[in-house]
Amino acid sequence: MLDKYFKITERGSTISQEIRGGFVTFFTMGYIVALNPLILGGADAKGNFLGGGTAGPNIAMVAAATALIAGVMSILMGVVANFPIAIATGLGLNTFVAVGIAELPEMTWADAMGLVVLEGLIILILVLTGFRIAVFKAVPRQLKIAISVGIGLFIALIGLVDAGFVRKTPGSGPVPVALGYDGKLVGWPVIVFAFGVILTIALWVRKVKAALLIGIVVSTLLAIVIERTFKIGANFIPKGVIDGAFGGKLPQTYFDAGGIVLENGDFVNSKGWGLNVPAVPSAVVETPNFDLLGQFSLFGSISKIGIVTVVLLVFTLLLADFFDTMGTMTAIGQQAGLVDKEGNVPNANKILIVDSLAATAGGAGAVSSNTSYIESASGVGEGARTGLASVVTGILFLLTTFLAPLVKVIPYEAAVPALIIVGFLMMTQIKEIDWQDFGIAMPAFLTIILMPFTYNIAVGIGAGFVTHVVIRLFQGRAKEIHPLLWFVSGLFMVYFLSSPINIWLA
Repeated sequence: MLDKYFKITERGSTISQEIRGGFVTFFTMGYIVALNPLILGGADAKGNFLGGGTAGPNIAMVAAATALIAGVMSILMGVVANFPIAIATGLGLNTFVAVGIAELPEMTWADAMGLVVLEGLIILILVLTGFRIAVFKAVPRQLKIAISVGIGLFIALIGLVDAGFVRKTPGSGPVPVALGYDGKLVGWPVIVFAFGVILTIALWVRKVKAALLIGIVVSTLLAIVIERTFKIGANFIPKGVIDGAFGGKLPQTYFDAGGIVLENGDFVNSKGWGLNVPAVPSAVVETPNFDLLGQFSLFGSISKIGIVTVVLLVFTLLLADFFDTMGTMTAIGQQAGLVDKEGNVPNANKILIVDSLAATAGGAGAVSSNTSYIESASGVGEGARTGLASVVTGILFLLTTFLAPLVKVIPYEAAVPALIIVGFLMMTQIKEIDWQDFGIAMPAFLTIILMPFTYNIAVGIGAGFVTHVVIRLFQGRAKEIHPLLWFVSGLFMVYFLSSPINIWLA
C-alpha cells in the first residue's frame, strides 16, 4: 500500500531508504525547535514576550508550537504532494518578524503574526490562480540549475558557520569571515565537526547505507563523551534565556570553560557548543503547552502602522517566501532526479499549495511563517525520493513536542557535517550550465555566489532574474524572455530598492 501510494519503487527507492531519509532530514533541521524560540522568544513587542507576557520569554511554549506546526505541515507535504521536502519555521523570516515587525512602535505579537497569516493567504491565492506555477515554468532551465547549485553552496556555508569552522572576524578586521576564531580553530566542538565530516565522507565513498545518519549519531555520542569529560558548555546564551531558564545566573563551569558575559548580558564562549550542549538527558518526556496557537490578529496592524507600511511589510514577507520555496523545490527536484527535461518538478502545484498553507499555519500558530526547508536535501542524499520521507520527518517533529529533552542533545557540530556532503552533491550540477552563453552564464554566476554571500536564497534568485532580462535585452534577444519573467524582475527591482522607496513614501 505504501509503495503504491508514494510510488516508492517507481522512483527507484525503498521504504527503508525513505525512513532513513526522513530521519536525516529531521536531524539536520530539528535545530529549528530550539532556535526559533530563541529568536522569537527573546524579542519583545511593547514590553511583552511571545507567550510569556511581561514575565520573560516562554521558550518551552514557542518550542512546542514550532514542533507541532512543522510536524503537521511536513506530513501534509508528504501525503498531498508526495515530495521529499519537510517544512518548519523559516529562518530569516522569523528574524524579520521578530525585529522588523513585532518591535515596531504600537505593534503587538498578535498584530505581527496577523501579517504572516495575511502573507500566507495571498501566496495561496497566487498558487490557486496558477500564477506561482506559471512563474516557475517561465524560468529558463539552466537558471533553475544555477538556483540548485547556489543553494548547495549556501547550505555548505550554513554548515561551516554553524559548526564554528568559519566565523565573522572580531571587530573591524580586514576580511568579513575567517577560519575559526581569530583565524584559528579552537575548542573540542570543531574537532567533533571535523571528525563528523571525515567519517561521513568515508562512509559515503564506501557506499554505506545511512552514511549521513550514522555520521550524525556517532558524532553526537562523541560530543556527549567530550562534554562529560571537559565540561565545555554553550558558545552563546542570550540574556533572556539566562534570566528565564537559569534564573539569571549561569553555572560556574560555564565560566571555567572560558566563557564571559558581555555588557548587554549575553554569554559567549568561542570554544563552546553550538545550539545544544550535548549531554545524557535527565528526562525523556515533557508535557507540551500549545496555548500559543491562535494568537494572531489579521488586520490589527493597519490602525497602528498604516496601510502603506502594512503593504510593504507583507510584500517583503511574500517575496522572500515565494522564491525561497521555488528555489528549494527546484534544488530538491534536481538532486532527487525528479524533474523533466525543462527542469519542472512533478506535483509542483500541490507542493506550492501545501507550502502556502504552511505560511498561513505558521502565523496562526504564532511561530512565524513556515516554509520548505533546503535541509531536506540531506534526506535526499540519504536516498529519499518520495513524500514518505516527509511523513517520517513530520512524525519525528510531532514526537519532539513530547521528547524535547532528546532534541536538546544534538549540537550543531554533530548535525551539520551532513550539509557539507549535500552541498557537494548539489554543486556537481554546475557542469550542465552553458558558460559560453553570457545571457545564462552571468545570471547563473550571480545566482550561485549571492545566495551564500548574502545568506539569502531570494536575493540570489532575484539577481539572476534581473541580470538575465537585462543581458537578453542588450543582446537584442528580448523576445526570448517570458512576459512573466519581465514582471517578476520588476518586482525584484522594487524589492532591492525598498529602502529608498520607503524613504520616498515617508
